[in-house]
Amino acid sequence: MPEKLPVISGKETIKVLGKLGFEVRMGKGDHVVLKKGFRVFVVPLHNPLKKGTLRKILKQAGVSVEEFNTML
Repeated sequence: MPEKLPVISGKETIKVLGKLGFEVRMGKGDHVVLKKGFRVFVVPLHNPLKKGTLRKILKQAGVSVEEFNTML
């Protein structure tokens, strides 16, 4: 059975990804760019993030839902 995605805001997502080694490169308006190695992606500061948006962010980051939930 697949892990369930949490209901979480963009700011909380950035904090969790920061624990996983991602760093904030820049922010403009309601979007923040994160980077780790060659992976660069944008996280919107919506509250809450839609499940599809969060799933896409995790896919771009190369982070599994299980790993993300563990770091929460």
